[in-house]
Amino acid sequence: MNTMQLRKMLELFLFEDIGTDDLTSSAIFPESETGEGYFIAKQSGVLCGRQIIKEVLHLLDPSTCVEFIPTDGSIIRPGDHIARVSGPVRQLLAGERVILNLMQRMSGIATFTKKCVDTLNDASIRILDTRKTTPGLRMLEKYAVRMGGGWNHRFGLYDGIMIKDNHIAFCGSITKAVQRARAYAGHMVKIEVETESAEQVREAVDAGADVIMFDNQSPERVRRLVDLVPDGIWTEVSGGITLDKLAGYRHTGVNGISLGMLTHSAKALDISFLEKGGKPSSLTGEEELSEFIQGGGFH
Repeated sequence: MNTMQLRKMLELFLFEDIGTDDLTSSAIFPESETGEGYFIAKQSGVLCGRQIIKEVLHLLDPSTCVEFIPTDGSIIRPGDHIARVSGPVRQLLAGERVILNLMQRMSGIATFTKKCVDTLNDASIRILDTRKTTPGLRMLEKYAVRMGGGWNHRFGLYDGIMIKDNHIAFCGSITKAVQRARAYAGHMVKIEVETESAEQVREAVDAGADVIMFDNQSPERVRRLVDLVPDGIWTEVSGGITLDKLAGYRHTGVNGISLGMLTHSAKALDISFLEKGGKPSSLTGEEELSEFIQGGGFH
């Protein structure tokens, strides 16, 4: 993650939550009172976003001490300590919710991404994210995908050309769209073309596409379409692929599978912040861990 960009984001998130003051903490604790606490996992999954703890607390008070325990990408289980923190109680409590909201979201995405990677169980195929991210959180969510063993597709409209059905319809043909894109972008930018039929795949190949995406195609259909694409052209499949269908795309010969569900359907992972000596209300992860393993996770 870009630290400078992250800090700017966190400043906005903190202002949204704290505003002019944390009334509760300011009413109860003097500025001089210090304390110690820890972030603890309440579910099993993949940790992601620990840098958030340090950046948030240091924005609120640079004297806050943060000691990390597991690293991003590590498997955590109920009761595992993620980080120990100490500093002014007011600031620890003021930053708690922003930290948890982001870490829970990121760890949930990393966990679900790992589940998808393990379910596919094919090292020759990359699991890719999409632009279907939460506005304002794209950098964090795409980082979480990487921590779960996935790969990033383009970050935005600015770093790659993807010619989709509407581009083709407005332009008139795949060939014309690729020619115009190539003339505009030059040789440093790759061009991906979304296709829906064997005829479109052949046209995209002849037009000089760098990446060909098979849209809403079954595994059997993908195997046939891959044979139409010469070596050197990257292939991708996307659209209509759910977790229960994912394993069917194993050994199809495609290079990547892009899944919007990595970021728009992941469930947050339960993480808590506790004062030193406090006990979590419940550790809810053991049953979920068992179900997760049975469902193909954590190989």
